[in-house]
Amino acid sequence: MARQAGLLIVSFIATLAILTGLFAIVNGRRPASAGSSSAPPVASVAGDVTFAPVLSPSRGAASAPSIAPTAATDPVLVGAGEIGECGPSGDEETARLIDGIGGTVFTAGNNAYPNGTAGQYAMCYGTSWGRFEARTRPAVGNIDWQTDGALGYLGYFGPAAANADGKTWYSYDLGAWHVVVLDSTCARIGGCDSASPEGRWLAADLAASKTRCTAAIWNQPRFSSGEHGDDLDVEPFWQALYAAAADVVLNAHDHDFERFKPQTPAGAVDAERGIREFVVGTGGTPLGAFGPIKPNSEIRASISQGVLKLTLHPVGYEWQFISTTGAFSDSGSAPCH
Repeated sequence: MARQAGLLIVSFIATLAILTGLFAIVNGRRPASAGSSSAPPVASVAGDVTFAPVLSPSRGAASAPSIAPTAATDPVLVGAGEIGECGPSGDEETARLIDGIGGTVFTAGNNAYPNGTAGQYAMCYGTSWGRFEARTRPAVGNIDWQTDGALGYLGYFGPAAANADGKTWYSYDLGAWHVVVLDSTCARIGGCDSASPEGRWLAADLAASKTRCTAAIWNQPRFSSGEHGDDLDVEPFWQALYAAAADVVLNAHDHDFERFKPQTPAGAVDAERGIREFVVGTGGTPLGAFGPIKPNSEIRASISQGVLKLTLHPVGYEWQFISTTGAFSDSGSAPCH
C-alpha cells in the first residue's frame, strides 16, 4: 500500500509540472530554469536610486511609441549623436521617430561609422537620417575625423556643416535661441583653448549674439558617466559659454543617454547660472555601458536608442527623450538664464 501511495504522489507531481509548463508556453513564457535571472535591465537615476523600466520589445515590435507631429509653434530641435552604421538598424529606428517630429534636426557627431568616409555617409547614414538632410544642422565627431580633413562629413553636408571660412564650427539662430555648433576633436583643429582659432571664434560669436537663450552642440562631453568619461579638453568651451550665460549643452561620444544638473565649468551645481548638459549618444549605433557615476548626474540610461527633442520657447525650453522601444523616457522644462 505504501509503495502504491508513493507512486501516486510521484505521478501527481509529474502531471502538475507538465501542466505548469504547458500553461507557461500558452501565455508566451518559458518556465524559469535553475540559475536564470528574469530581472529587467536597470536604468540608474539620481545616484544610487534605481528603477526597472519596461522591458524593451523586439526590434520592429508594434508596441514601439507613436510620435505625433509637433505643432508649428515654437521651434523644435531634435536629434542625437552616434548615428549611422551599416548593419545595425538602430539609425533606421531613430529616423522613424524623427519622421513624426517637425523642426530642425541636429547631430552631435560621429554620424557615419566606422571612419566617416564618403561611402559610409552615403550608405550608412544617408539611407536613414539622410532623408532629413534639408533640415539638418550637423556637428562633427572624432569618428568623422578618421577620414583626413573630415572630408566625408564636409562633402556630405556641404555648407550646412561649416562656417563661411570652411571651418567645422558655426552658429545659427533658431527662434529666440542662438545655437553654437563646435568641433571637439581638438588635436585635429589646432586646439580648443581660448587662444585657438576655434576658441577665438567662439568668444567673438557669443559676444555678438543678441538672444537671451543659448544652446551649444558638440561631440565629446565635459561630463560623462559613460565609458569615455569626462573630457577636460573641452572645458574652455564651457568657460566661454558659462561667461555668456548659456543654457544647454548637447553632446554624444558615449553611447548612452545622460542628463546632468546645471553646473559650472568645474562641475559645481549652480541652479542660477549653471549649464545643463545632455549626453545623447543614442542615434543608432550599439549602446555602451556606464562607468563610475559622476557627480550631479540626474538620470541616465543605456537600454534603448532614441532622440532628444527640445522645444525652444522665448524664455525657456522643454526637453523630452523619446526611445525607440518605449523602455525609457525623460522630460522636463527650465527657464533660460
